[in-house]
Amino acid sequence: MPGSIRDKKLNSHLERGIPPLLRTSSYTSLPIPNLSPTHNISNNTSIFLDKYSSSEDDDSDDDKNEYLQMIKKGKAELEPSIHDTRDEGTADNWIERNFSLIRLAGKHPFNSEPPLARLMHHGFITPVPLHYVCNHGPVPKASWDDWTVEVTGLVKRPMRFTMDQLVNEFPSRELPVTLVCAGNRRKEQNMVKQTIGFNWGAAAVSTNVWRGVPLRALLKRCGVYRKKKGALNVCFEGADVLPGGGGSKYGTSIKKEFAMDPSRDIIVAYMQNGEMLTPDHGFPVRMIIPGFIGGRMVKWLKRIVVTTQESQSYYHYKDNRVLPAHVDAELANTEGWWYKPECIINELNINSVITMPCHRDILPLTTPRPYTLRGYAYSGGGKKVTRVEVTMDGGDTWRLCTLVHPERPTKYGKYWCWCFWSLEVEVLDLLSAKEIAVRAWDVTQNTQPENLVWNVMGMMNNCWFRVKTNVCKPHKGEIGIVFEHPTQPGDQTGGWMGNPRG
Repeated sequence: MPGSIRDKKLNSHLERGIPPLLRTSSYTSLPIPNLSPTHNISNNTSIFLDKYSSSEDDDSDDDKNEYLQMIKKGKAELEPSIHDTRDEGTADNWIERNFSLIRLAGKHPFNSEPPLARLMHHGFITPVPLHYVCNHGPVPKASWDDWTVEVTGLVKRPMRFTMDQLVNEFPSRELPVTLVCAGNRRKEQNMVKQTIGFNWGAAAVSTNVWRGVPLRALLKRCGVYRKKKGALNVCFEGADVLPGGGGSKYGTSIKKEFAMDPSRDIIVAYMQNGEMLTPDHGFPVRMIIPGFIGGRMVKWLKRIVVTTQESQSYYHYKDNRVLPAHVDAELANTEGWWYKPECIINELNINSVITMPCHRDILPLTTPRPYTLRGYAYSGGGKKVTRVEVTMDGGDTWRLCTLVHPERPTKYGKYWCWCFWSLEVEVLDLLSAKEIAVRAWDVTQNTQPENLVWNVMGMMNNCWFRVKTNVCKPHKGEIGIVFEHPTQPGDQTGGWMGNPRG
């Protein structure tokens, strides 16, 4: 019998590229936690992360452990996750969660994002307990030993794989990938006109180091039929039962040519940040599709089905679509807009956000040195963000920001992660500005629109991110500049879009 994940040394691979100010030293291992009531793992078992070199040149020994050190640092700085009292009386009452996560959709199902300042404090690699979560129903209680993934449909050799088989019988790929919910920044749209979605803020974005089996390796093992025999789509089905009864499961699909494309780095993932997946993130196995929206990355994966038609799952059609601005929920139903292929979202669009200053930060005018604006940016489909610009005069002039890409490109030239921008500005320039706005560009010259374009699902909002400024008197005899972000996530109040001035 092949060894299990518990007794096999996993020679994982990590890419270099952390900027020097984030680098730390020596290599250590991270223990695998006990993640499931039905799956106990010895506390002294370790999974090792080592480098992945995506080019012909190997990284040096000094560089190969940078991601690992960032993961360790993030873990050390976090308070323990807990059984949250807010989960009492729900099917998720057995899951430990970080208390600081901002809940967006009421008590259940669990949908949350971290406070933006906490997310940015950790930089490139997000600690798993702070990774945003989007669940559509109760989290399945899973056992590693009993779990299988079935590959069926238009394949020559339908098969069912155990978790140990996925770990031991296939090549693995490990790489950092930024996940983004298509609803990131939705609350801005809801402040203009209510969508049918809840209030995501600007922190529905996170980056982990993911490891798993290349999807194409699984499909090749099973012998996928050609297009002429009808093999056009690859459907993914999870184990999570959707609300409303009927036993339906969350599912979606992608085109077969995406699934078989080695440059897309699609994996059936069983590890994040060097440890097994946590329950909220799909334990024991999930899809990771770099450059796509999070809604295509099915968690608690049970079935992969090669088909002619797209997935028939409810959420494949009634979620993750951008409909024209004139289409409301009623019109979408009566005119069949949910089923129009041109409205589906797969790859992410270009986006950027100002994260520093934080909402309601106050900058004293007596500050003796320039102030540094900061933020993040990302694009989809592996496209590199090539430029980020800031305007403080409504777009008449733009200042070029400094960009840091903590990842190296893959051997196919793809960028799967967010990047970070900064710009030094004089305090007097901030004093004369009514607002600060940012926009990003990618390698295909896509950029962000100036104004928000509303859609009924509140998806893919990527207009300029604007922070308003006001003069204030925080203390007697002191004058400062107070900054306002457009919104605050969930049901939190605050933000210039809720003010008459906004």
